[in-house]
Amino acid sequence: MQRLSFSIFRNPGFRFGIPSLLSFLMVISLKEGRETLLVYQNLLLILPYILFALIIILSQPFNQGRTSLVALLMIIAYYIVQNHLQAPLTNNTAKLIYYLLATLLPLNLLLVHKLPDKRLWSLFGGYFCLFIAIQIIWSTIFIQYIEKSDLSSLWNSGLLTQLHFSPLPLLFIFWGVVVAGTSTFMILFRNYGSDQAVFIGVLFSSLTFIFFQYGLVSCSAFTLAALLHMFNLIICSHEQAFIDQLTAIPGRRALETELKNLGKTYTLAMLDIDHFKKFNDLYGHKTGDNVLTLVAQLITKVGGGAQIFRYGGEEFTILFKGKKSEQCEEHLEKLRLAIAEYNLVLRNYAERPDNDKQGSMTRKNNVIHRYIHVTVSIGIADSEPTSNPGIVLKAADDALYRAKESGRNRLSH
Repeated sequence: MQRLSFSIFRNPGFRFGIPSLLSFLMVISLKEGRETLLVYQNLLLILPYILFALIIILSQPFNQGRTSLVALLMIIAYYIVQNHLQAPLTNNTAKLIYYLLATLLPLNLLLVHKLPDKRLWSLFGGYFCLFIAIQIIWSTIFIQYIEKSDLSSLWNSGLLTQLHFSPLPLLFIFWGVVVAGTSTFMILFRNYGSDQAVFIGVLFSSLTFIFFQYGLVSCSAFTLAALLHMFNLIICSHEQAFIDQLTAIPGRRALETELKNLGKTYTLAMLDIDHFKKFNDLYGHKTGDNVLTLVAQLITKVGGGAQIFRYGGEEFTILFKGKKSEQCEEHLEKLRLAIAEYNLVLRNYAERPDNDKQGSMTRKNNVIHRYIHVTVSIGIADSEPTSNPGIVLKAADDALYRAKESGRNRLSH
């Protein structure tokens, strides 16, 4: 259950699908349930400040630098909306602030994708705050310079045509859609937790500007965005604590937690990549990392409802709950054969071009691939006659040692 639930949270479709669904429901509630929202108006007005400030604080020990940058941008934007955009948009100053914020906030959020994941309380964080301050100062000077001019021709121009469903011109709506689409692509392509944080910020701030005519839209949208940010922060901190960064499967700490909550019947298997140290020395650590990642992907396909963990180094642990060892042997034997028969393409990292384009051309022209194979040894033990996880794990490890002593590439009890 733990592995399944976490895989759902990491799924790219979940990461942009759930915020999109909630944003749709929010728009519906603004239209149909405004009376209900008015009951909680005072709470909604202050919640974004509290939640985003808490996210900024918690992001530091959790090493979620980009998430804290997004939270900082959102809390500043929310302050501007609450303190400078409560006047009618027929006012030149309010309209200029509205358009500038609808332009600069998505741009700054988009920039976070490319920034290093460093803490806000660092020299880099100081430079980022200075960058924001410069934009605010520039915008203030620009507004003061232009607000007293006759802007009627600008407001009535084709680019700023008012739409019947939104006070935000089509050009600015298109800009928000482009930025949201780019953030969606980053989730699909890279899928960092910070990518979802940016997407959430872009989505709910854009909806705020598009449906600005609805009362309570800013506090509702920013509150919901802050709650999703908090949830994302929790998932990311869980990932750092329990998920192995190289193979993207649960690590040893997750295994130790799982072993504390087992029933009386279960089976543990220890899997080790044969001659992995020699492999690393011969082909290099980058190739070795590729092998570890590949083996981890193949292990996740083992049947029997198994849970997979990286125990450490080239060792993996496979847990079958509610099953005895004889019920698991067929699944493990199929896994062993699948790994042994897999054709692994060997890449020469020493001769690999630094330029991505040149490397892509080289891969297209190089039709001859060099394949290698790796094998694994597996030791298996179940919870009879003892259900003590430590003893069963030791028995599986001893069985793994016997498999290696017997010639490797085999399953042993």
